Amino acid sequence: MASQEENQAQPFADIFDEDEAEQSFLLSKPTCFVIFGKPGSGKKTLARKLAERWKCILIEASEVIQTNIHEETEYGLKCQELLLKGQSISEELVTEMILQKIESPGVAHFGYVLSGFPSLSEEYMTVSQQIEKIKNLKLKPDFLVNIKCPDYDLCERISGLRQDPGSGQVYQRSRWDSEVIEKHKTEEDQPEEESEEEDEEQEEEETEEDPLRTSESFDQLVQRPEDILENAVERVGTYKNIMLHPLEELMTEQDCRYLIEVDGNQQPDDVFESKKKACVPSGKTHICCYCCFNKQDKLFRVLSSCNPIAPRYRWRRSRWGKACPVALKEGDIVMGNPDLAVSFLGKMYVLSSPEALKTFMLNPRPYLLPPMPLPPCKVLVFGPPFSGRTTLCNLIAHKYKGKV
Repeated sequence: MASQEENQAQPFADIFDEDEAEQSFLLSKPTCFVIFGKPGSGKKTLARKLAERWKCILIEASEVIQTNIHEETEYGLKCQELLLKGQSISEELVTEMILQKIESPGVAHFGYVLSGFPSLSEEYMTVSQQIEKIKNLKLKPDFLVNIKCPDYDLCERISGLRQDPGSGQVYQRSRWDSEVIEKHKTEEDQPEEESEEEDEEQEEEETEEDPLRTSESFDQLVQRPEDILENAVERVGTYKNIMLHPLEELMTEQDCRYLIEVDGNQQPDDVFESKKKACVPSGKTHICCYCCFNKQDKLFRVLSSCNPIAPRYRWRRSRWGKACPVALKEGDIVMGNPDLAVSFLGKMYVLSSPEALKTFMLNPRPYLLPPMPLPPCKVLVFGPPFSGRTTLCNLIAHKYKGKV
């Protein structure tokens, strides 16, 4: 009878271990993408949308340069110095910044979307060497996305690009060519049931989003040298000659389930939607959600009922309680500030300073993995002179991995 009761009770046992699931997530690898395609095929646009959708970090040459200059890093100061002298930034410096960004703590947590690498320029590294760098990355790409577009269509699209010299914004032909705009207007079927008020609201929104449409003249737009048809044809030909074959070999080695090819002739939103649907069945997900609170009342009573992630679900207290995880990792017990509270995986953590909050938001994994939370043990060794205090301190520090 006892064995029958045990067999009946076993199916109702909860086999889910929350701590084990959380540790498995913290040890998991973030989702990473690499986007390939011919020049002007829309790699950067797709990369930016993917980074926003998957909460990854966009890694692209111009973005990396701007970030380093804005943060005034060592590389950023070098770039700024070169630009002030009227010189171009070397390919070696750009490659070093990209590789450094890939190895940063934030990328180790959120993952990356890499675009524009390998580069057509072989000034510093050949295409084959750049591809070897991708293969040997510590965080290897999970998805390879290849944007395919016929040469003729792509060159026509590139030659139709125009830039506003004031803002630097680039517009496609469908945005500035009056003949193409009128043609699209006649082809579009507008619903008959739309009210005049809705039409007026849409016109106001379009006017606000695109200041170019408010002006009747498009004379201020210019064509960049690289967008001239002959130069576009030459760039596409260079891509096919030096990069296409090595990339095809790389894509051949990739698991076909994680190799995605999209039609570059589609609209950017359609390309993104097709890419998103291709990623979902593979089971690759990256859930990382932060919710910051600014409450000064009693900490846990207030925060536990603030912005619940689901109905009748409250934020829960973590093992760290009111202690700052970053300070605890560094060997100090510091109580957190309620203004610097953050939630992660449904639990609350309270940081002690804006620097600790920034560090934790960048990559919380090192501060949450076991053996943390481990309260620091501080030992005071005292005795008469020449009694061996220093030797004993060193032995204790070596044994328990502490500091003297």
